[in-house]
Amino acid sequence: MTRSHRPGLGAFMFFSVAFMLGVYFTFAAVQGDYGLFRRVEIAAERDALARDMIQLSDQIAQMENLTRRLSDTYLDLDLLDQQARSVLGMIRADEIVIR
Repeated sequence: MTRSHRPGLGAFMFFSVAFMLGVYFTFAAVQGDYGLFRRVEIAAERDALARDMIQLSDQIAQMENLTRRLSDTYLDLDLLDQQARSVLGMIRADEIVIR
C-alpha cells in the first residue's frame, strides 16, 4: 500500500506561526515606536526645533545688542530717545502729534 505523503498539521502550524511572526516584526519595524515612520517624525521634529533655535538665537543677539546699547558704558542717544518716546509717551517741543 502506498500512502500519499502530505504535510501534517504540525508543519502547517509551524509555517503559520513563522509567517505571523514575520508579519508582526515587519509591522513593528515600520510602524512601531522605534520604526521607520517614527524615525522620520523625529527627524522632522529635529529640523523644526533647529529652525526655532536659530530664530531664538537671532532674537537673543538682537536683545543683547539693545541691552549693550543702553548700558552705562555705552549709551546710544537715538535708542534712548526712542525708548523714552515709546515707554513714557514723550514728544519734543518742536513735534506735532496727529491722532
